[in-house]
Amino acid sequence: MQYVKLGSTGLDVSRICLGCMTYGVPDRGTHEWTLDEDAARPLIRQALEAGITFFDTANVYSDGTSEEIIGKALRDFARRDEIVIATKVHGRMRPGPNGAGLSRKAIMTEIDHSLARLGTDYVDLYQIHRFDPDTPVEETMEALHDLVKAGKVRYIGASSMYAWQFSKMQYTALLHGWTTFVSMQNHYNLLYREEEREMLPLCADLGVGVLPWSPLARGRLTRDWGTTTGRSATDAFGSTLYLEGDQAVVETVTRIAQERGVPRAQVALAWLLHQDTVTAPIVGASKPQHITDAVAAVELRLTEKQIEELQAPYTPHPVAGH
Repeated sequence: MQYVKLGSTGLDVSRICLGCMTYGVPDRGTHEWTLDEDAARPLIRQALEAGITFFDTANVYSDGTSEEIIGKALRDFARRDEIVIATKVHGRMRPGPNGAGLSRKAIMTEIDHSLARLGTDYVDLYQIHRFDPDTPVEETMEALHDLVKAGKVRYIGASSMYAWQFSKMQYTALLHGWTTFVSMQNHYNLLYREEEREMLPLCADLGVGVLPWSPLARGRLTRDWGTTTGRSATDAFGSTLYLEGDQAVVETVTRIAQERGVPRAQVALAWLLHQDTVTAPIVGASKPQHITDAVAAVELRLTEKQIEELQAPYTPHPVAGH
């Protein structure tokens, strides 16, 4: 495993981040395909043994049970000071007023709930899951700053929004002397590259680390086009992200993987890891091979010609994932 700084910070993170939306009680929340605690723990342990020290979850994943499972496993298998735990706030956690969003009340409430579920005194990276148009950015950024000063959060990050929204929040914090975002977790992979237009150049300019979610395009980059899985059959959100024209990209990944004698997942992840702005793709793992492929991708060096071939079939997409 390789380790790099997260953006312009001094924080070292593994080049692969284990995405923990895969873990949670199946009948809690909207993800019927999640793995329960007994199934998740061996995979978390495998990730740690492979050198992965970076773990990403969210309060909304399986109604908080993802945080509970990952928190307990990391307490059992790792030393807290050697791992980086990231979670998120924004989504609805309960009905009624103030049960979602990025108001001061919601943020202050949800960090305490997340810490309790994770079983830790602090979160290394606390991320806003989406932009909240109903809350002044000053209120959100000051609340996040106060969490850092209170010692509950070490760094703050953001996820999936327009570049102008991210810039507005970042510069609002700078104007007031508040803590700024150190990372952007966005939708970025070989099938969806719209982030290259504005968000990635902005992150490069600001020294912000990039943590792509869905780096394998919900698995589409790892299997024959049109093949369905238990997850894809019930993934309503994922079905809105990609186009039929993406088949040409998948076929190119397949060809290059065959030429290199490696699984398709390794080629798709290696392409992301070749991008200068990318710190660590967030990889979900429901099988041991998923972790093995992710770790192997760190060492897979694609040629310039292969990178060009992988990028050539791409066609513009509508903005998706915000």
